Amino acid sequence: MTIDSVFERHRQALFGAAYRMLGTRADAEDVLQEAWLRWDRVDRAEVEEPRAYLFRLVTRLALDQLRRVKARREAYVGPWLPEPLLTSPGAEESAELAESLSMGLLVVLETLTPVERAVFVLREAFGFSHAEIAEMTGRTERAVRQLAYRARRHVDARRPRREAAPSEHREVTERFLAAAIGGDLAALLSVLAPDVTFVADADGRSETPRQPVRGAREVAEYFVSVVPFWPPHLGVEITTVNGGPGALVTTDGRPFLVFSFDIDPAGRLREIDAVLNPAKLPAGNRVQR
Repeated sequence: MTIDSVFERHRQALFGAAYRMLGTRADAEDVLQEAWLRWDRVDRAEVEEPRAYLFRLVTRLALDQLRRVKARREAYVGPWLPEPLLTSPGAEESAELAESLSMGLLVVLETLTPVERAVFVLREAFGFSHAEIAEMTGRTERAVRQLAYRARRHVDARRPRREAAPSEHREVTERFLAAAIGGDLAALLSVLAPDVTFVADADGRSETPRQPVRGAREVAEYFVSVVPFWPPHLGVEITTVNGGPGALVTTDGRPFLVFSFDIDPAGRLREIDAVLNPAKLPAGNRVQR
């Protein structure tokens, strides 16, 4: 298949939009594949604004996909987290764009309706006007304004706030990993915020909590209790996950889990997300806008 230069020029942005709307790389790639097939059949001479046209294709396909995966996610065993993306340093063009990719925000977006989520992503992450979004979603401009307002209010009430400086990320991540793997209760308590929440996504394939664990003492004691069950030959790579602090843990060189962290102003972990579902741990998950 001949590579279409117009589609390829916008591929990263289209993937970024689809991923933010859907939360998994696989679903986003499916949408991009279908968008390419439809774009390949279009008379390009009749398309005045290729970028807007392609975003409309991807948005409508993503909305259809969101409705299809709803039942699958409702049957998921335990908490469902977005598929983590290991983002290379400098991949994101701005703090606002990185925030729109964060695990914490993507979890909040799961609580929106499909069209609210699409409107929020198009408006907040990609800067489209209400009129442009109305064309992409098949709504009126007035309806889009209302959807954008509702989504923004909902997200602002629930989204985590990243106030820690990036220079603090590596230090607190290193301290947590050493304490968690080593089973050091005191060290864990020193790095956890009092109201910390731990969420593990394994889809029933690992013995992980089926509900979020909350509170510093409870989270610390959980990690101490599972020390004997860490697999052998562990490797740890501190990296950027979805634009924020995180780590990839491997066993014999194979991905075992991905941690994503949210850090409070005091430099303590207030959210720990762990993805262990093998289906969400493919190699090379790196993304740009």
